[in-house]
Amino acid sequence: MSILAVENLGKSYSGFQAVNGVSFALQAGEMLALIGPNGAGKSTCFNMIDGQLRPSTGRIRMFGHDVTDAPARAIWRLGVGRTFQIAATFGSMTVAENVQVALLSHHHGWYGWRWAARAYAREANNLLTLVGMANQAERSCGELAYGDVKRLELAIALANDPKLLLMDEPTAGMAPTERGALMALVSRIARERTIGVLFTEHDMDAVFGHADRILVLNRGVLIAEGAPAEIRSNSQVQEVYLGAGSLFGAAS
Repeated sequence: MSILAVENLGKSYSGFQAVNGVSFALQAGEMLALIGPNGAGKSTCFNMIDGQLRPSTGRIRMFGHDVTDAPARAIWRLGVGRTFQIAATFGSMTVAENVQVALLSHHHGWYGWRWAARAYAREANNLLTLVGMANQAERSCGELAYGDVKRLELAIALANDPKLLLMDEPTAGMAPTERGALMALVSRIARERTIGVLFTEHDMDAVFGHADRILVLNRGVLIAEGAPAEIRSNSQVQEVYLGAGSLFGAAS
């Protein structure tokens, strides 16, 4: 059974159709990329799936549950992790404390401020070890390089032990070498933990290097779906990206 199934998803604003009739499914352990030129409807589609926007039409099911009208917090409780295009962490807290806050929320724990710093310390360290950040556990987030903030955000997203991970532009703002390393890490964790990953991304090296399948949106409509090799050779996709220079310069 698909862990995520989107059926005829649509969103309109005062007559403008931002997303129109989008349908697809995501399997456990699969890396699925959602791409398209600027204004294609990627963010709108993504935010409906995450519960930040309510669809005008269509249905969204996760793990067999209808979540079409569910708020983001309810979707997170089902076992869905999320990262954002602009990483959001508590800059005044340490790296470990940021993960502990997420763990406290996941476990519905409240220990009072005196004990919160000790709560789930070992579990937080395990997550930081997983993303290669354990040696920076006691550093303030405000001191971190942006690539490390992105790794920390991944650890936070994994705090509720998700089976579905939604990643909006995971490599945005990162140096090229950092992008490849982060996506390789996400891909490895997804396969080891059988997590389905849906991600939007402008970096075509990241997309073609790590996605199992690719969805292509244009003007709110899904125009292509398939393996990276199929998408690269699709004439309609080539036409949409003609002149962009980013799609066909990616490594094969």
